[in-house]
Amino acid sequence: MEVRLDKYLWAVRIFKTRSDAADAVRNNRVLVNDAYAKPSREVKVGDRISVKRTLITYTYLVKDLIINRQPAAKVAEYCIDTTPQSELDKLNKPRETIFVFRERGTGRPTKKERREIDALMENFYYSEEDDSL
Repeated sequence: MEVRLDKYLWAVRIFKTRSDAADAVRNNRVLVNDAYAKPSREVKVGDRISVKRTLITYTYLVKDLIINRQPAAKVAEYCIDTTPQSELDKLNKPRETIFVFRERGTGRPTKKERREIDALMENFYYSEEDDSL
């Protein structure tokens, strides 16, 4: 049996939709055996998949292949979560926030200001994890 990477990530519930999985693979947030891949790459039993999300890099080992989306209780039959405890500890780290000062009475941010804030937050969160891999 041959299974595409994006379909496998969706089937074992790592991503909510297949298009989310494909976007993550295209944006180099997913590594297969420590190498970047395309969404159409075929997954094999024994492959090690690393998925970068916010501050954490989750690691999974392919135990068996599956095409259809599985209930959460059956996911353990198809992949093993091998994420190191040091990565999971990052979830408990105190959250750092970026406060953007606005003069009182100026209202909500404009669309342009909102995009600048989002870009700043994205650079803040993803700059740390890009260095780790």
